[in-house]
Amino acid sequence: MKNYENTIRACFIGYIVQGIVNNFVPLLFITFQSQYGIPLSEITMLITINFMLQLGVDLASAFFIDKIGYRASTLLAHGFAAAGLIMLAILPEVMNPFWGLVVSVLFYAVGGGLLEVVISPMVEACPSKHKARTMSMLHSFYCWGTVGVIAVSTLFFAVFGIHNWRTLAVLLAIIPIANGIFFAKAPIAALSADENGGLAIKQLFGKKIFWVFLLIMCCSGASEQAVSQWASAFAEKALGISKSIGDIAGPTLFSALMGVSRLIYGKFGGKISLDKMMISSSLLCVLAYLVISLSASPAMGLIGIAVSGFAVGILWPGAYSKAAVSIKGGGTSMFALLALAGDLGCSGGPTFAGRIAASAGDNLKTGILAAVVFPAVLTAALVLMRKWKTAAPSR
Repeated sequence: MKNYENTIRACFIGYIVQGIVNNFVPLLFITFQSQYGIPLSEITMLITINFMLQLGVDLASAFFIDKIGYRASTLLAHGFAAAGLIMLAILPEVMNPFWGLVVSVLFYAVGGGLLEVVISPMVEACPSKHKARTMSMLHSFYCWGTVGVIAVSTLFFAVFGIHNWRTLAVLLAIIPIANGIFFAKAPIAALSADENGGLAIKQLFGKKIFWVFLLIMCCSGASEQAVSQWASAFAEKALGISKSIGDIAGPTLFSALMGVSRLIYGKFGGKISLDKMMISSSLLCVLAYLVISLSASPAMGLIGIAVSGFAVGILWPGAYSKAAVSIKGGGTSMFALLALAGDLGCSGGPTFAGRIAASAGDNLKTGILAAVVFPAVLTAALVLMRKWKTAAPSR
């Protein structure tokens, strides 16, 4: 009997790796600006490059992962992530610093994109009595990876100095290297009984319920990022602390509460209806947005950020689990397209909030108020999904 517990553990660590590659470099933006003389406008392009490449990987994965297999895809993901972190410590010193950073980001973005697509279906495929709970627990590890890399980096810089950030980048690369070795020996369960790897993309788009899941994923990503991307600014205003500390406090608080939400369902999901928790969470997210945008108290705004982090926690993993149950044989294409929809929401949500805020004289509260449309639409989609629950899975 194969021990899939090791596979699940490796998948958990895989999401920690994704948390590292997505959140380590942003902590160094000011350092890059001062050390290499790179304008902040160019440095922020690193975020765009990382995100756009991950979107491309999401889309491409639907066509090639089934051909090369999940083990090869996972090993490639960890290899690219480790290579990107190591290159980060080397390339800016031996070539044009900005382009050295770009090449490094390109590598770890490929790794992060692949991890996002392959890890969730691998966990879904593992034999388990409580797949939704395991999926929620899995996604909590992205939050712990985010919180962990911020906390470890802060401690490392305090003890050894931020000028030693390259050493930390190499040390962090040990995690994907070790987990890649772990994955090389872990058993991989088949996601679909279909020898072709599941439903074709055309078949998926022919199902009404799949379109609703795409909407749910998009709104989940937008609901999450419309606040989290602006969390630092709110932390700065609410607590009256320096921007450098605010950059850490806001995102850390949001991610920690998001992780707690996923951990709760992962531990006690057997006693909690996933449908009810997702609908309740989306309504709570609406309330949190209103508190952030309408409260005159900076402290209440910070509480709203924390509550929104808790509220969005179950939405992304819950949507994955519901899709796997509702669309039998969805396979790799389904998970890849769901990840793509989620990432589009992650990009569109904060962009929408930022543009509305800019048009209102840089009033961020107005931007967040306008972005309440995302959790509101999400709530409506989840209610619609619940009404379809008794319908045939192939709807």
